[in-house]
Amino acid sequence: MHLCKSTLEVTKNHSLLKQIAYCEHKMREVDQALNYYQQALNLCAAEDEQELASIYHYLGMLKADNGEVDEAIALYNQSLEINERIGNVRTQAMTLWWLGDLAEQQGEYTKAISYLQPALKILQRLQSPDAESVSASLNRVIRNS
Repeated sequence: MHLCKSTLEVTKNHSLLKQIAYCEHKMREVDQALNYYQQALNLCAAEDEQELASIYHYLGMLKADNGEVDEAIALYNQSLEINERIGNVRTQAMTLWWLGDLAEQQGEYTKAISYLQPALKILQRLQSPDAESVSASLNRVIRNS
């Protein structure tokens, strides 16, 4: 991470900022991560929709991990909207999974199912190994509803 931060002193790059933010997030440095994600958003060109969607998704993860559920949902929805528009189905499925998980945590089982079912369908179509985990989540939600 030191090398990444040193590189930032030479040139500001939204992808690098996003990676540093992710590392800070994993080290539970929430304020630092938020700062780097915000810088990444500010530097990211509006035309780079895939990168914007990714930053919104990771920001949503940070907010969810920090207990800021409403903000996380709003960020995930921004990511989802972009991914649907550009046809990035894998990331769309992952975002739906996270939204389903948040809905389940809030006891909103019907809403959770409405997110998890399309996520599972996409991941199965892509033959993703993540389909198993989404299927397990969906089955758990159905049992609890």
